[in-house]
Amino acid sequence: MDETEFMRGRVYGADHEDAGPRPGRTYVELVGGPLDGLLLDTTGRPGHELRHGVALDTEIGRYGPGGRALYVPRPQDSRRFDWHGDSP
Repeated sequence: MDETEFMRGRVYGADHEDAGPRPGRTYVELVGGPLDGLLLDTTGRPGHELRHGVALDTEIGRYGPGGRALYVPRPQDSRRFDWHGDSP
């Protein structure tokens, strides 16, 4: 199993031992970029915050440790956020 396959269906920021989605939570799928295939828990996040997208800490993006991956909601499918680039 390669790293991409291992990461699919896992929740961004969750403990590695229990990284699967949990019942009663709301998730979006991250598409493209360094976090491709991960799920982002959006439970309790204000809608206005999510409409503009999210900057997620990651060590595996273009800028390495301390960098962020930028994801924005897909216009026709709010259940998926597309990669928009990386930032330091």
